[in-house]
Amino acid sequence: MPSTSPTSSSPKSNPSEALDQLHDLIKQAMRAGADAADAMLADATALSVGWRGGKIESLEQAESGDLGLRVFIGKKQAIVSTTDRRAATLNELVERAVAMAKSAPDDIYCGLADANEITKKYPEIEQADDYNVSAPALIAKAREAEEAALAVKGVTQCESTDASASQASVYLVASNGFAGQYSRTHYGISAAVLAGEGTNMEQDYDFASCVFQFDLPQASAIGKKAGERAVRHLGGRKMPTCQVPVVFDPREANSIVHHLAGAISGSSVARGTSFLKDFLNKQVFSASITITDDPFRARGMRSHAFDGEGLLPSKRKIIDNGILTTWLLDLRSARQLKMKSTGHASRGVSSIPSPSPSNMYIEPGTLNPQELIKDIKQGFYVSELMGMGVNGVTGDYSRAARGFWIENGHIAYPVNEMTIAGNLKDMFKNVTAANDLAFLYGIDSPTLRIEGMTVAGV
Repeated sequence: MPSTSPTSSSPKSNPSEALDQLHDLIKQAMRAGADAADAMLADATALSVGWRGGKIESLEQAESGDLGLRVFIGKKQAIVSTTDRRAATLNELVERAVAMAKSAPDDIYCGLADANEITKKYPEIEQADDYNVSAPALIAKAREAEEAALAVKGVTQCESTDASASQASVYLVASNGFAGQYSRTHYGISAAVLAGEGTNMEQDYDFASCVFQFDLPQASAIGKKAGERAVRHLGGRKMPTCQVPVVFDPREANSIVHHLAGAISGSSVARGTSFLKDFLNKQVFSASITITDDPFRARGMRSHAFDGEGLLPSKRKIIDNGILTTWLLDLRSARQLKMKSTGHASRGVSSIPSPSPSNMYIEPGTLNPQELIKDIKQGFYVSELMGMGVNGVTGDYSRAARGFWIENGHIAYPVNEMTIAGNLKDMFKNVTAANDLAFLYGIDSPTLRIEGMTVAGV
């Protein structure tokens, strides 16, 4: 077991020192022959506990400090990263980045934002608390989750419970004049549980994550829900192949939003590899569906005040009453499509920017989940999806699933080893949303009902 101090420590750099270091690195790159450059620094610390069988299975504390430099020479670019911030190492970093850029192929779409495109002022968002975390406190949460799971009748084993906490500070500086920084905290609890015995065993889980520790649910609630979910799946059946309404539990319904985000990514559209490439400003979903992307949501899991290229993002209705209103664009894909960036650039220290959503979610409908299913004579309530069977070019969709059979408007019994299939273009147009939206994952959805999907079992 790795050793750990009782309380996690803070990131290594203070904001002024970190920004000064990046400014100096940019200047050094320009002196070495770069036409433009940007640099990114990410300091992070994390503490995590794994608990199993009434004792600690793992206890880990990690600190990291990664720095990346991207340089441009004409229409060539290269990016190099390091965890060593000593002066000699950074000198080598600059030399290597410039040499790599000189040898790189031309990319006519690469480049920093123009000085008039970057944001000079960005909003403050609630993204970090005071990060008062200790190993004993996390151990207590993990233990509490296991005890609650094992107290559920029918649960035979708790595979693991985990509690974690992390904080990170990110800094971005570019030669076009942009400089920005933000800090983020993150907390999580999870439990994985087995129920039943012999050949009649089922596994399920529950987890919660949040930005502020105060918003984290009780660990006992997570353990109990994981246990109850596992027990509910005992005695699952297979159903014959049929076409019926499929209802997605919120923890799986958000996959529909993920599929949309991938299909409207500027990179996919520019390559012509998206099944929605010809649908901008056209009806994609039913008129009752609105999907919002909000980068400024307080305590949002994917909130950010500026994007990975120093541009100011904005809250947008990606789908407005069923109409697709925009692509998700970074600078490169925007140039390819002869459009403007939408401020959706995301990047890591060692990667170039690419488009990514922020807090994207389906707006809640008017019906509660029970009202959503009350007229279904035969249907499938999906509680878990497995595997990936989605073709981003055609929209063809086929995934393994388990959950519960719906009869006469009520959940009747568990079913497993099922497959659901359709095409995302058809699925999108036949979606109805319930009113139970909760912001849990960063990409979120209420319960969804999709008409006329193919369900295959026996």
